[in-house]
Amino acid sequence: MAEIGKGVTAGKLAINVQKRLTRAQEKVLQKLGKADETRDVVFEEMVATFNKQMGEGTKLQKDLKAYVAAVKTMHDASRRLQDCLADMYEPEWFGKEEMDALVEDTDTLWLDYHQNLTDKSMASMDTYLAQFPDVKARIAKRERKMVDFDSARHHFASLQKGKKKDEAKIAKPAALLEKAAPSWAQGLISAHQVAQTNLSFNQAEEELGRAQKIFEELNVELQDELPALWDSRVGVYVNTFQGMAGHQEKFHREMGKLSQNLNDIMTKLEEQRQLNFLFSDFCFFPSVSVSEETNHSESASSPPKRPGPPPSRPPPRLTASPDQDAGPFEDEASDSAATSQQVRPTAQSAVTNGSDGELPPGFIYKVKAIHDYTATDGDELELKVGDVVLVVAFDNPDEQDDGWLMGVKESHWLQNKDISAKAVFPENFTQKV
Repeated sequence: MAEIGKGVTAGKLAINVQKRLTRAQEKVLQKLGKADETRDVVFEEMVATFNKQMGEGTKLQKDLKAYVAAVKTMHDASRRLQDCLADMYEPEWFGKEEMDALVEDTDTLWLDYHQNLTDKSMASMDTYLAQFPDVKARIAKRERKMVDFDSARHHFASLQKGKKKDEAKIAKPAALLEKAAPSWAQGLISAHQVAQTNLSFNQAEEELGRAQKIFEELNVELQDELPALWDSRVGVYVNTFQGMAGHQEKFHREMGKLSQNLNDIMTKLEEQRQLNFLFSDFCFFPSVSVSEETNHSESASSPPKRPGPPPSRPPPRLTASPDQDAGPFEDEASDSAATSQQVRPTAQSAVTNGSDGELPPGFIYKVKAIHDYTATDGDELELKVGDVVLVVAFDNPDEQDDGWLMGVKESHWLQNKDISAKAVFPENFTQKV
């Protein structure tokens, strides 16, 4: 017989058509209430949870794809913005090379973040959802085989009823046939009718056995597989979101470092601009201490590096008694004092008396700690990165050591208004604000 399609003959096609017609007829009879239907309440609940699980997984996959697409969009926008900044950044500005390296590192970080989300989180969800179509197809097949089983069961039951009626009919002589046939042929006719009835009954019984076996095999497999699939969703969600959270934490941590570097570069660029302005207009601002601004800019010119040790503090000065002769060092001391008075005109002119109540007496300016400093003496101030210190003048200017300032933490002053907490600290651990 000629083939209609690849692997499909006319005989197979006819069998498939007959199966569909039989199933359709059985479903109509069941809906009309003329035939009973095999029901499994526990399995129906499993199918309901399966459909719920598949719907939740599909929605999660869709939203995760939208999130990854948004990360890609943010990556593209960040790259365009960083490239624009790098193109506008002039070569003579502070940190041109650092800026170019920062732009490249930012783009690499975005690329790694997007790639990790795609390769791990998305791949995990895709693998998880790939098993649902096969399970769904086998559930549908089980439904078809259950209809076939019901149809075979009803057909076998109808043959059982018909067999009893046929046996009753066979016991009665057929009017014309038996009268026309000789007596020796009447037994053969009866035997033939019984054989035909038994053949149909046996075929129906075999068909019922095959349908029941196929249905029960599928039913047992799905009853074992569906609960396990339902329980697996927890592990999939945990792995997906744990991995996603890990990638996010790493990305934001590294991005925070790059953002801090960018902020430091911009701060140094502004300081460079202010220094250029001060040098160009120095004649109009004679009271500005250039060395002080230079010290702060030098101390913060390379933020990633730790500062050197604080300047060593000289031993306490000995005060000569009135009876002692100063000797030849008297002129030197007087010259040093005169020089000290000439070096600090700016600090003295900037000192306020604290009459407004918001600033401590002797306030000069504010500084911000850019590195931690651990106090090594009782009169030293402990510093943490970010602490704001109110710099005040020394009670005795001669007591100020080179590279050291006197001050009180702004938080302590605003809370307690206690100037007695002032202490000295190294200037190169701070930056003027």
